[in-house]
Amino acid sequence: MKKGFSLPLWVAGAARSALKKLVGLPFDNYELIKISNEKKEIKIEIHSVGLLKDDSHALGITFAKSGLDLDITQNLEIWTIASLEKISFNNPSQTNPINIIAGSGVGIKEDTLEICISDFAKKVLYENLLDIIPEGFNLKLEIIFPNGVFLAERTSNKSFGIVDGLSIIGTSAETYSSASPDQLEDAKTNLTKLIKNDFKGKVVFVIGENGLNLAKTCNVKLPIIKVGNWIGPLIVDAAIKNVETVILFGYHGKLIKLAGGIFHTHNHLADARIEILVYLAVKEKVPAEIIVELSQLDNLENALLLLEGFDQSIADKLFKNLSNTIEKRSYAYVNRYVKTDMEIASIIFDRKRKIRWAGINGNNYISYFQ
Repeated sequence: MKKGFSLPLWVAGAARSALKKLVGLPFDNYELIKISNEKKEIKIEIHSVGLLKDDSHALGITFAKSGLDLDITQNLEIWTIASLEKISFNNPSQTNPINIIAGSGVGIKEDTLEICISDFAKKVLYENLLDIIPEGFNLKLEIIFPNGVFLAERTSNKSFGIVDGLSIIGTSAETYSSASPDQLEDAKTNLTKLIKNDFKGKVVFVIGENGLNLAKTCNVKLPIIKVGNWIGPLIVDAAIKNVETVILFGYHGKLIKLAGGIFHTHNHLADARIEILVYLAVKEKVPAEIIVELSQLDNLENALLLLEGFDQSIADKLFKNLSNTIEKRSYAYVNRYVKTDMEIASIIFDRKRKIRWAGINGNNYISYFQ
């Protein structure tokens, strides 16, 4: 399988190099990054490092190598600026040893303005920086992606309420292509392991890091498997393994493809999201002038806003129908390959990461996500 290392490791490498320079340690063209709970270190190449602002700050630069041709962060330029703040024992706000700041090109959460960074990324930074911070000081770490604002326009970040740049949401050290057949095999293996361990018959399939992150935030009391873009073949595999219920949990921009019979959801293979929505709108007898406007839009979120602006009840009815269609088309897809009565449920969230719609089967499980 083609693989590389996730964005948090490259950020940690640049940050460690900058901090070492700041405290007077020699520069190396690589950093060995420790991964929490794993007995290994990963070699991260560093491009350059230097002192700034009368030697009170240090800049570390690297270029991410995810190893994936279709990954937006492949060759991403990363800057980290490290500075030290003397701890004042009269200031209770200085209890955090590392203050991580979103600089230019790094995504923030639209509702809270906090940096969008995963727990895994924070752990990697703490694991590799705490031992270098001098006693009596805290570290101020500003992360900058010089090309991040431009690249973010090619992602669905805004659909998840992430603005101003790229998020740092990797959840593991290594990266795998969601379009790779090996990624499907990995998901199948995870399903096999799950079934062997006191399995209760129900499993949640989530698509991508955002879906996985939201499912964990909801504290779902069901086993979760990240399925990437290979949704169809993995549902078939679940039926073969006699799984009772598969709950499809994802963003409307991904799951809508299943309603159109597209069961490998990577954009470079097929899109058709607007076309599918237009088809459903015709079935719901949405006025022709609205359907024409829908057909001219370039993303599903704008289509949803258009429909809600026209008539909220029609918008909700249309997307509930979408949820039902996902369940029906998925069930039909599976039964083309294996005869099964396995239940397939769909639960969909919107750009604000709010769970909005569910199919007839999904309604039976939506309480698990709240």
